[in-house]
Amino acid sequence: MSIYILLTIAVSLSMDAFSLSLAYGTLNLKKEYIKKISLTVGLFHFFMPLIGLTIGNLLLKILPIKPDIIVCIVLTFIGIEMIIDSFKEEENIKIMINKEILFFALAVSLDSFSVGIGLEAITNNYIIAVSIFSLTSFIFTYIGLLLGKRINKLIGKLSTILGGITLIIIGIIYVI
Repeated sequence: MSIYILLTIAVSLSMDAFSLSLAYGTLNLKKEYIKKISLTVGLFHFFMPLIGLTIGNLLLKILPIKPDIIVCIVLTFIGIEMIIDSFKEEENIKIMINKEILFFALAVSLDSFSVGIGLEAITNNYIIAVSIFSLTSFIFTYIGLLLGKRINKLIGKLSTILGGITLIIIGIIYVI
């Protein structure tokens, strides 16, 4: 397996993390939360393919729900929360609690779980593959959150509303 193919897969897996991070970054999060979210997403992109590899097929037989529906529900919930929070008067609109960070990381790493189901067909060096997935998603999430924060500074509360609407739309697209 070529390193370029693994990098291409890693970038593909990280694109949703990047786009959703742009939207979530409009909440004007503190630097410590940006680091925490990015690290959590990176860790999820490390473990989700391994979980998919080992128990993915079994879970899909037991749970008749598609992963896309789960992503839609999670992103819609986060999007609605962002829109509601944009109308609050607080300076720091929302501080992500650990549960929200985990939901966010789960939502953007479900595709990694799916890749994990077929990881054996891609490579036999799983640790290198998931390490590349993890590092790439960490970087994309971090950059997306920072850019979202910058967008918030440029256009204010409107950016949070647009970010929330974007998350809802992306969630709906997952099930279409």
